[in-house]
Amino acid sequence: MLILLVEDDPAQLEPLRTALLKVGHTVDAIADGETAQWFAFNKNYDLLILDWMLPKLSGLELCQIYRSAGKLAPVLMLTAKDTVANKVAGLDAGADDYLVKPVDVLELLARVRALGRRSPMWQGDKISLGNLHLHLSNLTIELDSVATQLSSREFQLMEYFMRHPRQILSHDQIEQALWSFGEEPESNAITTLIRRLRQRLQVIGARDSIETVHRVGYRLNPPS
Repeated sequence: MLILLVEDDPAQLEPLRTALLKVGHTVDAIADGETAQWFAFNKNYDLLILDWMLPKLSGLELCQIYRSAGKLAPVLMLTAKDTVANKVAGLDAGADDYLVKPVDVLELLARVRALGRRSPMWQGDKISLGNLHLHLSNLTIELDSVATQLSSREFQLMEYFMRHPRQILSHDQIEQALWSFGEEPESNAITTLIRRLRQRLQVIGARDSIETVHRVGYRLNPPS
Protein backbone atom coordinates (compact mmCIF):
# COMPACT_ATOMS: atom_id res chain seq x y z
CA MET A 1 0.00 0.00 0.00
CA LEU A 2 0.99 3.63 -0.48
CA ILE A 3 1.09 5.11 3.03
CA LEU A 4 1.47 8.68 4.30
CA LEU A 5 3.25 8.49 7.67
CA VAL A 6 3.28 11.76 9.64
CA GLU A 7 5.34 11.91 12.85
CA ASP A 8 7.47 14.82 14.12
CA ASP A 9 9.72 12.75 16.40
CA PRO A 10 12.63 11.35 14.32
CA ALA A 11 13.26 8.67 16.96
CA GLN A 12 9.81 7.25 16.21
CA LEU A 13 9.42 8.19 12.55
CA GLU A 14 12.37 6.22 11.19
CA PRO A 15 11.67 2.89 12.97
CA LEU A 16 8.03 2.99 11.87
CA ARG A 17 9.00 3.87 8.31
CA THR A 18 11.56 1.06 8.21
CA ALA A 19 9.08 -1.49 9.54
CA LEU A 20 6.46 -0.52 6.93
CA LEU A 21 9.01 -0.66 4.11
CA LYS A 22 10.18 -4.13 5.20
CA VAL A 23 6.71 -5.59 4.70
CA GLY A 24 6.39 -4.16 1.20
CA HIS A 25 4.64 -0.82 1.62
CA THR A 26 5.65 2.44 -0.07
CA VAL A 27 5.96 5.19 2.53
CA ASP A 28 6.09 8.99 2.36
CA ALA A 29 7.43 10.04 5.77
CA ILE A 30 6.60 13.63 6.74
CA ALA A 31 7.36 15.55 9.95
CA ASP A 32 4.82 18.43 10.04
CA GLY A 33 1.11 18.88 9.48
CA GLU A 34 1.17 21.53 6.76
CA THR A 35 3.50 19.56 4.51
CA ALA A 36 1.48 16.42 5.19
CA GLN A 37 -1.69 18.26 4.13
CA TRP A 38 -0.12 19.04 0.75
CA PHE A 39 0.83 15.40 0.24
CA ALA A 40 -2.55 14.11 1.39
CA PHE A 41 -4.32 16.24 -1.21
CA ASN A 42 -1.88 15.68 -4.08
CA LYS A 43 -1.33 11.90 -3.93
CA ASN A 44 -3.79 9.04 -3.72
CA TYR A 45 -2.82 7.21 -0.53
CA ASP A 46 -4.20 3.87 0.57
CA LEU A 47 -3.70 4.77 4.25
CA LEU A 48 -2.74 7.77 6.40
CA ILE A 49 -0.96 7.31 9.74
CA LEU A 50 -1.14 10.61 11.64
CA ASP A 51 0.46 11.64 14.88
CA TRP A 52 -1.97 13.89 16.77
CA MET A 53 0.51 16.49 18.03
CA LEU A 54 2.34 17.91 15.01
CA PRO A 55 3.91 21.30 14.29
CA LYS A 56 1.98 23.82 12.12
CA LEU A 57 -1.16 21.69 11.82
CA SER A 58 -2.17 18.92 14.21
CA GLY A 59 -2.99 15.43 13.06
CA LEU A 60 -6.51 15.88 14.42
CA GLU A 61 -7.02 19.05 12.34
CA LEU A 62 -5.55 17.40 9.26
CA CYS A 63 -7.89 14.44 9.68
CA GLN A 64 -10.90 16.77 9.94
CA ILE A 65 -9.84 18.73 6.83
CA TYR A 66 -9.20 15.51 4.92
CA ARG A 67 -12.64 14.10 5.72
CA SER A 68 -14.39 17.42 5.04
CA ALA A 69 -12.93 17.29 1.52
CA GLY A 70 -14.53 13.89 0.98
CA LYS A 71 -11.28 11.94 1.08
CA LEU A 72 -11.91 8.29 1.93
CA ALA A 73 -8.56 6.59 2.62
CA PRO A 74 -8.43 5.01 6.10
CA VAL A 75 -6.76 7.07 8.83
CA LEU A 76 -4.87 5.57 11.79
CA MET A 77 -4.27 8.10 14.57
CA LEU A 78 -1.15 7.80 16.73
CA THR A 79 -0.98 9.75 19.97
CA ALA A 80 0.10 9.87 23.59
CA LYS A 81 -3.39 11.16 24.42
CA ASP A 82 -4.94 8.12 26.04
CA THR A 83 -8.18 9.19 27.71
CA VAL A 84 -11.56 8.00 26.54
CA ALA A 85 -12.42 11.60 25.63
CA ASN A 86 -9.28 11.82 23.47
CA LYS A 87 -10.14 8.59 21.66
CA VAL A 88 -13.70 9.78 21.04
CA ALA A 89 -12.36 13.08 19.67
CA GLY A 90 -9.96 11.28 17.33
CA LEU A 91 -12.58 8.90 15.98
CA ASP A 92 -15.16 11.69 15.64
CA ALA A 93 -12.60 13.70 13.64
CA GLY A 94 -12.67 10.91 11.06
CA ALA A 95 -10.00 8.49 12.17
CA ASP A 96 -10.75 4.81 11.52
CA ASP A 97 -8.46 3.51 14.24
CA TYR A 98 -6.57 4.88 17.21
CA LEU A 99 -3.25 3.66 18.63
CA VAL A 100 -1.78 4.99 21.89
CA LYS A 101 1.98 5.61 22.20
CA PRO A 102 4.41 4.09 22.86
CA VAL A 103 3.65 2.15 19.72
CA ASP A 104 4.45 -1.56 19.44
CA VAL A 105 5.59 -2.06 15.83
CA LEU A 106 3.95 -5.51 15.54
CA GLU A 107 0.63 -4.07 16.68
CA LEU A 108 0.97 -1.16 14.27
CA LEU A 109 1.58 -3.55 11.35
CA ALA A 110 -1.45 -5.63 12.38
CA ARG A 111 -3.61 -2.47 12.47
CA VAL A 112 -2.30 -1.51 9.01
CA ARG A 113 -3.19 -4.96 7.64
CA ALA A 114 -6.65 -4.75 9.18
CA LEU A 115 -7.33 -1.34 7.64
CA GLY A 116 -5.99 -2.52 4.28
CA ARG A 117 -8.42 -5.45 4.25
CA ARG A 118 -11.42 -3.13 4.16
CA SER A 119 -11.39 -3.17 0.37
CA PRO A 120 -14.01 -5.63 -0.93
CA MET A 121 -11.29 -7.18 -3.12
CA TRP A 122 -9.40 -8.41 -0.05
CA GLN A 123 -9.99 -11.97 1.09
CA GLY A 124 -7.92 -12.90 4.11
CA ASP A 125 -4.27 -12.40 3.22
CA LYS A 126 -4.82 -12.06 -0.50
CA ILE A 127 -6.33 -9.61 -2.94
CA SER A 128 -8.40 -11.13 -5.71
CA LEU A 129 -9.82 -10.18 -9.09
CA GLY A 130 -11.83 -13.10 -10.36
CA ASN A 131 -9.49 -16.09 -10.42
CA LEU A 132 -6.36 -13.91 -10.22
CA HIS A 133 -5.00 -13.83 -6.66
CA LEU A 134 -2.13 -11.79 -5.18
CA HIS A 135 -0.87 -13.38 -1.96
CA LEU A 136 0.46 -10.92 0.62
CA SER A 137 2.21 -13.39 2.89
CA ASN A 138 4.65 -14.77 0.30
CA LEU A 139 4.55 -12.22 -2.57
CA THR A 140 3.15 -14.64 -5.16
CA ILE A 141 0.63 -14.17 -7.96
CA GLU A 142 -1.70 -17.06 -8.82
CA LEU A 143 -4.08 -17.85 -11.65
CA ASP A 144 -6.07 -21.09 -11.72
CA SER A 145 -3.80 -22.69 -9.08
CA VAL A 146 -0.61 -21.83 -11.04
CA ALA A 147 1.59 -19.45 -9.04
CA THR A 148 4.88 -17.59 -9.43
CA GLN A 149 7.05 -15.54 -7.10
CA LEU A 150 7.32 -11.76 -7.44
CA SER A 151 10.07 -9.44 -6.29
CA SER A 152 9.13 -6.74 -3.80
CA ARG A 153 8.86 -4.05 -6.49
CA GLU A 154 6.92 -6.33 -8.87
CA PHE A 155 4.54 -7.10 -6.01
CA GLN A 156 4.02 -3.39 -5.31
CA LEU A 157 3.21 -2.71 -8.95
CA MET A 158 0.81 -5.67 -9.19
CA GLU A 159 -0.93 -4.59 -5.99
CA TYR A 160 -1.34 -1.08 -7.42
CA PHE A 161 -2.80 -2.47 -10.64
CA MET A 162 -5.17 -4.75 -8.72
CA ARG A 163 -6.37 -1.88 -6.56
CA HIS A 164 -7.23 0.04 -9.74
CA PRO A 165 -8.47 -2.60 -12.21
CA ARG A 166 -9.44 -1.44 -15.71
CA GLN A 167 -8.15 2.08 -14.96
CA ILE A 168 -5.46 3.68 -17.12
CA LEU A 169 -2.50 4.44 -14.86
CA SER A 170 0.05 6.94 -16.12
CA HIS A 171 3.81 6.80 -15.59
CA ASP A 172 3.48 9.62 -13.05
CA GLN A 173 0.79 7.77 -11.08
CA ILE A 174 2.84 4.58 -11.00
CA GLU A 175 5.96 6.48 -9.97
CA GLN A 176 4.10 8.19 -7.11
CA ALA A 177 2.61 4.90 -5.95
CA LEU A 178 5.86 2.90 -5.96
CA TRP A 179 8.58 5.38 -5.09
CA SER A 180 8.65 7.34 -1.83
CA PHE A 181 9.02 11.11 -1.70
CA GLY A 182 12.67 11.98 -2.44
CA GLU A 183 13.43 8.78 -4.36
CA GLU A 184 14.42 9.22 -8.00
CA PRO A 185 13.77 6.18 -10.21
CA GLU A 186 15.86 5.77 -13.34
CA SER A 187 14.25 7.08 -16.53
CA ASN A 188 13.37 3.60 -17.84
CA ALA A 189 12.55 2.06 -14.44
CA ILE A 190 8.79 1.78 -15.00
CA THR A 191 9.12 0.39 -18.52
CA THR A 192 11.58 -2.22 -17.26
CA LEU A 193 9.35 -3.10 -14.32
CA ILE A 194 6.29 -3.51 -16.56
CA ARG A 195 8.26 -5.87 -18.81
CA ARG A 196 9.40 -7.97 -15.84
CA LEU A 197 5.88 -8.17 -14.44
CA ARG A 198 4.49 -9.26 -17.82
CA GLN A 199 7.08 -12.04 -17.89
CA ARG A 200 5.90 -13.18 -14.45
CA LEU A 201 2.27 -13.10 -15.59
CA GLN A 202 3.15 -15.08 -18.69
CA VAL A 203 4.30 -17.92 -16.43
CA ILE A 204 0.80 -18.25 -14.97
CA GLY A 205 -1.04 -17.76 -18.27
CA ALA A 206 -1.97 -14.08 -17.88
CA ARG A 207 0.53 -12.56 -20.30
CA ASP A 208 -1.85 -10.06 -21.92
CA SER A 209 -3.40 -8.76 -18.71
CA ILE A 210 -1.40 -5.51 -18.72
CA GLU A 211 -2.37 -3.37 -21.70
CA THR A 212 -0.23 -0.51 -23.00
CA VAL A 213 -2.37 2.56 -23.75
CA HIS A 214 -0.28 4.51 -26.23
CA ARG A 215 1.04 7.85 -24.92
CA VAL A 216 -1.08 7.53 -21.75
CA GLY A 217 -0.01 4.60 -19.57
CA TYR A 218 -1.04 1.07 -18.69
CA ARG A 219 -4.24 -0.75 -17.74
CA LEU A 220 -4.85 -4.07 -15.99
CA ASN A 221 -7.52 -6.18 -17.68
CA PRO A 222 -8.19 -9.09 -15.34
CA PRO A 223 -8.27 -12.51 -17.04
CA SER A 224 -11.80 -13.64 -17.83
